[in-house]
Amino acid sequence: MGVHPAAAATVGVTVWAVKAFTSAWQNTAPDEPGSAELPKVTKGSPEEGWLLRARRAAASFADLADGMRGELLLDRVATMRPQIDDTVATLHRLAGQASLTATALSRFDPVFLSREHARLGQALRSAAPDVAAELEHALAAVTTQQQVVARLRGVHERVLARLQSGTLSLETLVARVVEVSTMTATLTPESTLALDDLSTELELTRQSLHELETLTRQDTIPD
Repeated sequence: MGVHPAAAATVGVTVWAVKAFTSAWQNTAPDEPGSAELPKVTKGSPEEGWLLRARRAAASFADLADGMRGELLLDRVATMRPQIDDTVATLHRLAGQASLTATALSRFDPVFLSREHARLGQALRSAAPDVAAELEHALAAVTTQQQVVARLRGVHERVLARLQSGTLSLETLVARVVEVSTMTATLTPESTLALDDLSTELELTRQSLHELETLTRQDTIPD
């Protein structure tokens, strides 16, 4: 018994998807932030929605800083601008990765793969010895494809979740900076400490996003 033609075609798709994913990820995840063009994000996708919200938060922060010219807290707020810009750039790369994995996943039909796996397994159980080896190879190929789908789905869900939490953290931080800046008329130890704490929180968010970016690249690019 030969391998189902559709299953053979899906093997080619698997190879194409892995190569395309690897190439695109290497081109859009530079070692240094901002050292390469940011990736494309699918229009109307959930990741685009989160990215737009992150950009709006950053724009609100920029407007706040611009409106604080000559005020005592300006220096404290201004020191956070590079962190916010880098955080948004990292969120953009993660959004691009989410779009990339979604596109890769759309190339597969999990229902078809499940049926193929069941069909081949059933055929193998009643196969004659002279065709059992071929059926085992075919079954292994379909299993590999299912594993690829599972890994890509896991990456997509993990990146979307972090994109969401990173954006919400950024929005919350900007809101708290606005609160501190508008409620404090003079430079006090309390206001200085509050902004220092917010800057620390921002740095932790920024670093965690970079760590996820690195870990995800390691998980999805074959050695």
